[in-house]
Amino acid sequence: QVTLVESGGGLVQAGGSLRLSCEVSGGTFSNYAMGWFRQRPGKEREFVARISRSGGNPYYAESVKGRFTISRDNAKNTVSLQMNSLKPEDTAVYYCMCRGEWGQGTQVTVSS
Repeated sequence: QVTLVESGGGLVQAGGSLRLSCEVSGGTFSNYAMGWFRQRPGKEREFVARISRSGGNPYYAESVKGRFTISRDNAKNTVSLQMNSLKPEDTAVYYCMCRGEWGQGTQVTVSS
């Protein structure tokens, strides 16, 4: 069983940037593909981005493509999400996911 802890959320103005991190413990991090998801107010949880075990082949939801970048550091057991050009509609709780396990989430609020 893995444990995931997200950090880096906060309040930012539209057009700004935030960097989220997710630290993973338990298991062998480099064996796991990782994903970021988000749940916007009143909406279902949705996919944001994923990255392969080696860090290649990142894949993004259309709504964030070109603005968000997922990366990982297998030496530090962390996966990150760099979010640029943020929009009010990016306001959500952001979660990282690994092998069906979820972190507690981190709140991102983008003001207009």
